[in-house]
Amino acid sequence: MNFSPNNVFIKVKDHTVSKESFDLLLDEELQLLKTSPQPSLDILPSYYESEDYISHTDSKRTLFEKLYHLVKTNALKNKVALISKENSQKGKLLDIGAGTGDFLTQAKNDGWICVGIEPNEKAKNISISKGVSFTNTLDELENNSFDVITMWHVLEHVPDLENQIKTLKRLLKPNGTIIIAVPNYKSFDAKHYKSFWAAYDVPRHLWHFSKISIQKLFNKEDLQLKKVKPMWFDSFYVCLLSEKYKSGKMNFVKGFFFGFLSNCSGLLKKEFSSHIYVIKNI
Repeated sequence: MNFSPNNVFIKVKDHTVSKESFDLLLDEELQLLKTSPQPSLDILPSYYESEDYISHTDSKRTLFEKLYHLVKTNALKNKVALISKENSQKGKLLDIGAGTGDFLTQAKNDGWICVGIEPNEKAKNISISKGVSFTNTLDELENNSFDVITMWHVLEHVPDLENQIKTLKRLLKPNGTIIIAVPNYKSFDAKHYKSFWAAYDVPRHLWHFSKISIQKLFNKEDLQLKKVKPMWFDSFYVCLLSEKYKSGKMNFVKGFFFGFLSNCSGLLKKEFSSHIYVIKNI
């Protein structure tokens, strides 16, 4: 990867916790953005300490959070349906960044043998209370031991990106499937909101992906991108948050309007707010 301090794609502010500003550097060959500076591993967890970090809580305090969990329930069913469709039989599933465990609970109920990993203790404890099984580190897992590995909006949080992909390759069975979901900085809503685009989410998001970057990074490990699917509801969620960052208040009308426009643009240009990537071990 080649990131020059002089090749700044955009400057972005942490709107959630620190209010600090960061540069996003562009690797032109990979079409990949890197948050700069990246916080050290001992400091990074402090940027997640917010009640507004919704993936680490089951709270439903506001209308926004209630809508989030309503959409999440439908999305979970679609995620489990996707992994079942991409695999002829149910086997072992590893979910990296399991959050509060709802996806693994749904998958377990559908017949998958499930294991999760989650660094946030608060979210992990919520998962355990739901009966989710966990491993402490990926290093303790055996080679070629999983039929499916999922990372739902997690790859962008991983400090050592290339090593993470090597680990996925090691853990995956021959002909196994990796499913990655990440935001797309080439989407309509990213271009519309610019530095206020909520899915930049610096510095928690250390990397910012395009379709080209996913394809090239995984190809290095003989992992082949097979399908790219849209995450329809992400545009509305991201646009609502972006409106809040831009104006200081949650504007549901504008948020839903630009979310709708983003999906329409995605249908034409095949660049949605977030993508699901289906990747096969070859």
